[in-house]
Amino acid sequence: MSTSLKMSWGSVSYALSFADVLWSFLALFFLLAFCAHKISLHLPRKYETCRLYMLFQDLIRYGKTKQNLKRDDWLRAFDVPKRWFWHFYAISVGWNGLLLAFYLISIFQHQSYPLLLTGVLDFLTGVPSTDSQVPQLSTLLVQLLLCVHSLRRLMECLFVSVFSDGAMHLVQYVFGVCYYIAMGLTVLCSDRLGKGTGTLLSQLDWFHLAGSSLFIGASLMQHQSTVLLARLRTGKSGRVETLAHRVPEGGWFELVSCPHYLAELLIYVSLSLVFGGLSLTWWLVVLYVLFNQALAAQLCHELYISKYESYPRHRKAFIPFVL
Repeated sequence: MSTSLKMSWGSVSYALSFADVLWSFLALFFLLAFCAHKISLHLPRKYETCRLYMLFQDLIRYGKTKQNLKRDDWLRAFDVPKRWFWHFYAISVGWNGLLLAFYLISIFQHQSYPLLLTGVLDFLTGVPSTDSQVPQLSTLLVQLLLCVHSLRRLMECLFVSVFSDGAMHLVQYVFGVCYYIAMGLTVLCSDRLGKGTGTLLSQLDWFHLAGSSLFIGASLMQHQSTVLLARLRTGKSGRVETLAHRVPEGGWFELVSCPHYLAELLIYVSLSLVFGGLSLTWWLVVLYVLFNQALAAQLCHELYISKYESYPRHRKAFIPFVL
């Protein structure tokens, strides 16, 4: 049974897989959520006590942006600690590491994926598996980089970041777990929908180097931002002195309120470049990350502006000079 949707544009025909539809839906959902939040800022204050309004705000906020939100007690029952973010990256390291192992086994030992994994990929891509599939260097690099990214974020959550008593919704937690599982599967979907020729080394091209370079630069940017945020709560000795929120300064914080979110977007753009910029599926992932991180950054930006009178007005939320 095919799960692809065919679309035509002029003389060119495209086949949208279920994975494409899924990421398109998520991107559209967060775009609408972003627009709905911007509109809600202009509503009369009486709507802040509306249950639908509270539920919407409860679902899009987490951590510091949620602490002053007016909520009913029944909504607080679904809170889980924000510090559980490390669960996402631990799952990502284990899951994507397992998928990487399956891919390496398929390359060097010529063994097929487990039947369950094959069936899932058949459904997500609408393309049946074949024994003649040529291994792609792009897929291998993206899997490696995704594992490195997840491991770094896990280490930062455990040993760098200083979490307060901030919370996130249980729905956000479940979504986060599913997201990193879907991410690894999406890499293999892009592999199946792509075409590789020759040996792995013969496939090496300029975009692999460009994408990897951008990945390294964006990762360093994100790590620097994470360290600067942690230092707002620690002293020179490295010990936690306060859990209060302060105005972040230094690095890319001089231009935007949330450079770590901008870095996240650049990391996913870099992975798209490693795919040669030819994977529609991965560009849809990038689109989702854009709207998702834009929403989170906008909420943080609004909090900083409302909380600190001296907050630099030239700073944007997410993208320098733009948003």
